[in-house]
Amino acid sequence: MERRREELEKKRQKLAELRRARAIRSDALLAIQQQESTSSGSGGSIARREIDDLVTSLVGERPSTPTLTIDGSSDAGSERGANTGSVVMSPPPYSSSSQGLQHGLPLGNRLIPEFTSVEAVIFDIPSKERVVYNKEVQTVEGSFEPQGPTEQELREKIKEELAKEEQLRLEILEAERLEAEAAIPQEAPELTDEERKTILQSTEFVEFMDHSSKILERAMSEKYDFMKDYTLGLDDATEDLNGNRVRLVCSFHDDKWSKNRSVTDVGWSSKHPELIVSSYNKNPLAVNEPDGIVCVWNIHLADRPEFVFHSQSDVLTVRFSDFHPNLIIGGTYSGQILLWDTRAKSLPVLKTHLSVGGHTHPVYALDMVGTQNAHNLISVSTDGTMCSWQLDMLAQPQETLPLDYPAHPITDEVAVTTLGFPDGETNAFWVGTEEGSGHFGPITGLHFHPLFGPMDFSDLYLTCSVDWTVKLWRKRTNPKPATPDNAVVHPLYSFETADDYVYDVKWSPTHPAIFGTVEGSGKFDVWNLNLDTEVPVMSAVVGAGKALNKLSWSKDGRYAAIGSSDGHVYVYDIGDMATPKAEDWNILQRTVNEMILSQAHGNNLGGDY
Repeated sequence: MERRREELEKKRQKLAELRRARAIRSDALLAIQQQESTSSGSGGSIARREIDDLVTSLVGERPSTPTLTIDGSSDAGSERGANTGSVVMSPPPYSSSSQGLQHGLPLGNRLIPEFTSVEAVIFDIPSKERVVYNKEVQTVEGSFEPQGPTEQELREKIKEELAKEEQLRLEILEAERLEAEAAIPQEAPELTDEERKTILQSTEFVEFMDHSSKILERAMSEKYDFMKDYTLGLDDATEDLNGNRVRLVCSFHDDKWSKNRSVTDVGWSSKHPELIVSSYNKNPLAVNEPDGIVCVWNIHLADRPEFVFHSQSDVLTVRFSDFHPNLIIGGTYSGQILLWDTRAKSLPVLKTHLSVGGHTHPVYALDMVGTQNAHNLISVSTDGTMCSWQLDMLAQPQETLPLDYPAHPITDEVAVTTLGFPDGETNAFWVGTEEGSGHFGPITGLHFHPLFGPMDFSDLYLTCSVDWTVKLWRKRTNPKPATPDNAVVHPLYSFETADDYVYDVKWSPTHPAIFGTVEGSGKFDVWNLNLDTEVPVMSAVVGAGKALNKLSWSKDGRYAAIGSSDGHVYVYDIGDMATPKAEDWNILQRTVNEMILSQAHGNNLGGDY
């Protein structure tokens, strides 16, 4: 329809141009005709006056037509000039009666006609010279003046343009008629049940409906007021004495995919800040569904996921690729590492083999190190190995490193549950294990302080455990080989306010002193070391109070994505707490120095472990 309107508009413009051109040529033709009329009219008048004056001077005031008498003499016969001739008609020889001649009547049996004389005056007047310019006639300046189109050429051109205008006008009328008919709603033909079923089951229709409905749902989900203050939400918001608030933004759950499953991991996209990825274990009540599920959620599409990916085993950890926003990586309970692509279908595009060359036990942690042009995927498993992979070559790891701990009093084997790389570090990494070194139970989370701001705190890291505690550690500048004598390392501080297992801990990516924790009681805590080291500055009971398994901060540090054991993913907004002040780095430095000093004097604020 739009293209038809554009073509109609072009035809109308072309018709207007033809009419303008024809008007110009008509004006030119009219000018030629007026010029010729003016030239012939004035010249003829002058010539006529000259002739009249000449005749008057020759014949005087008498009339130019002679009168004949009965006897055939003329009144002007004797007074004509040399250039004047006269013709006298005499009675015919057969006329014998002067009376019959006088009245022009028949005499006897013969008709006597009445004759008159006619006089003709002949003048020799030269014709007027007509001057015509052509290409061979030079102008005064010495150049050649081109000859314009003739009257005949203009007439022919105007006729051609009139024909074109008429043709174009008819085309425009036809196009307008078709456009009017198209604007009239026409009744669609009724489809048979078989035709309707074929259309509904076609791949093209299903993909179209899925894509289009997602777009509509995103648009319909925008129900907010542009003048609304997002720190003043009404739903599940809590506030501290300083006016800081934690507010629930949205939650994600799909009965088809999330029901009867637990969220095992969550993560944000570094490329698209509105996208969240979450992984799930098996649904024991749905034996025909995939054991593992990965969902990609959009904060503008709350009712269903953008993408759903399948796995033959429970997916225990998941993340977006740091350097390829379309790729999603997951570690499974079977030990396989899977790679999905949002441009492909639900099945993985690449996966590792279950062999001695890779992992054969559950993979609980993944990380990426390196740069855009040179990076590797690092995976650890409860089988006690670390593997380094290239994403386009998952058939075989680039490197395999067995992990053991000779100083452990019970076993040398290391069943890794979590992994951490300091920012900028590619050769050394830290792991948390099921043996719970540093804690009284398995380590469930480990996170190094991000490197940002005017001061470097990347040597600090947090751990959490099923022993209901969170501990702050400082990595050794020159670590020594572990021996039974130096195996015990003391934390800088221990946070012991949890009511249940602490399943995850994460530093804020924007505020140097803030970190968050989630625990089995369903509580989400926000800590600010610059304000208080004894209790969190904010706490919120998430959802129905089910156990919270994982936590991930958005890139701007304002939103926290939380995975629950009932299959829900919650997004909380901490408001202006995410924005640091200039003095926050100095305050944190003083706080850490006090912790280090207390540890050196044997008065560890969190106890001796």
